[in-house]
Amino acid sequence: MSFRTAEPSLKDVLDAIAKGDTQLPDFQRGWVWDDLHIKSLIASLSLSYPIGAVMFLEAGGVPFKPRLFEGVLLQPAPKPKTLVLDGQQRLTSMYLALRSGLPVKTRTEKGAEIHRFYFLDMAKCLDPAEDREDAVFSVPETFQVTSDFGRKVELDLSTHALHYQQRMFPVGLMFDTQGFMQWKMGYAAHHGNNADAMMFLMRFEQEIWLRFQQFKVPAIELTQDTPREAVCQVFEKVNTGGVTLTVFELMTATFAANDFLLRENWEARRGRFVAKHDVLRAVDGTAFLTAVTLLASYERHLTTKSAVSCKRADVLRLELEAFKQLQARVEAGFKKAAELLAEEKIFEVRGLPYATQLIPLATICARLGETVSQHGAKQKLLRWLWCGVFGELYGGANETRFGMDLPDVVQWVERGVEPRTVRDASFAPTRLLSLQSRLAAAYKGLAALLMKHGSKDFVSGTPVDLNTYFNNAIDIHHIFPRVWCESNKLPKEKWNSVVNKAPLAASTNRFISGDAPSIYLPRIQKSKQVPSTDLDVFLLTHAIPVAELRSDDFDGFIRRRASSLLGLIEVATGKAVSGRDSEETSKAFGGVLG
Repeated sequence: MSFRTAEPSLKDVLDAIAKGDTQLPDFQRGWVWDDLHIKSLIASLSLSYPIGAVMFLEAGGVPFKPRLFEGVLLQPAPKPKTLVLDGQQRLTSMYLALRSGLPVKTRTEKGAEIHRFYFLDMAKCLDPAEDREDAVFSVPETFQVTSDFGRKVELDLSTHALHYQQRMFPVGLMFDTQGFMQWKMGYAAHHGNNADAMMFLMRFEQEIWLRFQQFKVPAIELTQDTPREAVCQVFEKVNTGGVTLTVFELMTATFAANDFLLRENWEARRGRFVAKHDVLRAVDGTAFLTAVTLLASYERHLTTKSAVSCKRADVLRLELEAFKQLQARVEAGFKKAAELLAEEKIFEVRGLPYATQLIPLATICARLGETVSQHGAKQKLLRWLWCGVFGELYGGANETRFGMDLPDVVQWVERGVEPRTVRDASFAPTRLLSLQSRLAAAYKGLAALLMKHGSKDFVSGTPVDLNTYFNNAIDIHHIFPRVWCESNKLPKEKWNSVVNKAPLAASTNRFISGDAPSIYLPRIQKSKQVPSTDLDVFLLTHAIPVAELRSDDFDGFIRRRASSLLGLIEVATGKAVSGRDSEETSKAFGGVLG
């Protein structure tokens, strides 16, 4: 990659935009500047103030689909020579206001759409005591500024004679040589070639108009050999709008060069995803592209032994043909992943431990196909899933782990060795106490394991499934109520931890209120006609120690339930949790966890 610097004149830059020689790559977002920004920019130009550098990309290298600037109407659009990476908002504003000859479709500070022409108050421009921004006027398409609901005309610029009389110069003529000459002649005629009027015009031309003609635009131009991933990185570094360019947007522009509408393709697919699987709302276009890239990389690895990788640069190198060949398999992989998660009682995004883990999970499903439905293969896949969750291995940059997971798990299913994610996973008993909110993946994982364990609602005895989860507003609630714990001055790190929580219907949680278990459990039995033996069974489905709960033995409850939760983790991961009898564990829980 190489680049060069230049200082083209503003006139040449705007002329290139008008001719279609300079265009925008399709990933650039739309023009959004408001009226106030445009007026301020015109004022800066009139003072020869710097307005920042722009960045161009020499066309002909990376095959982006181009599009014309706002206000450029060329049919058919020519092939561009240059694409704008940074400076779109400024260049579009200058083109529309100074060169297009059209009313500028912009908006007020409050977002209301307006159409404007811009004028310079010549006298104010030449008065050093005046704020230059006060010399820039924005007028509607009618060329009249009104008040009192249109009944009073504050400024009328609807004829050239009114321009001349009020000495208001239309900035749309700034680079229109013929139009400017005609305007000057009209001005002279209107003022009868009066010496003072002509001197005034000459001063304006020399001190203001000439500044626009001589204005240079600092520019950096990247050459044709700039790779796609470099364009993406450079764009993000220089983008003054502060909005990160996603891989999906860049690939949308790349595929569009071959007449493939990636955004429409994705929107249709996303609709199919969420129609049946709420949890797939966690998947965006970039995640889908990453999964396709991961599968393509793995299948290439099988023949060339190349590394399996789906990092950003790899996604940006994804070829359209590879995407077309693999997209249906990867879509089926995501749907199968959602079905597996539902079996594990993970139904929605809120309960999904790691959205990122969906990428390797879906890709593994796509690669294994129908094999995923076989009992042995499914159990291995679920062990890998839960090891990732309780090992908390997907919280940072994960692309490297994705590249390990796919070949590791596929080989494991085909009688290979345990994947590194399974081997790496470990869970410390004291971690249970620090799991205080649903933000933690392991917290969400335990909630799902409890539901999978057969959790039945305290009142209805209904087990949690897909229907009851949504219909009964299942959420995680305190078993020893918060109010009771606080009134008894119990340590928050215990009562607010996952050890003291269970998935319950919202109505059940309200019925529990803030009372001690020794009070709310008999109330459930009496008011809801639940026999005590049945209620005890319901409690056991939550891995709740019944005797300790009924006697309000909070400390005993915490130790015994923590031990039970560790047992659920061990079953899910297929790995023993070490440290149950360690000094650290004993100190944290007030005793060992058997």
